[in-house]
Amino acid sequence: MPYKNISDLPKSVRDHLPKHAQEIFKEAFNSAWNEYADPDKRRGHDSREEVAYKIAWAAVKHQYVKGEDGDWHRK
Repeated sequence: MPYKNISDLPKSVRDHLPKHAQEIFKEAFNSAWNEYADPDKRRGHDSREEVAYKIAWAAVKHQYVKGEDGDWHRK
């Protein structure tokens, strides 16, 4: 289920990530969703959605870090 807008992202993502990080998450998720449609391209038994979420969070972590306040801040 790719996301059309950042407003479509899960509440937990919208509530804690700044707008720029939400955009990174959305783009990475959508890209991974398309790239890993074929189960043979995935490692282990992760679903397409699980793989896309992992990749999206990894993309966010390249530029952001989670603070003690629970929100994410640019490195």
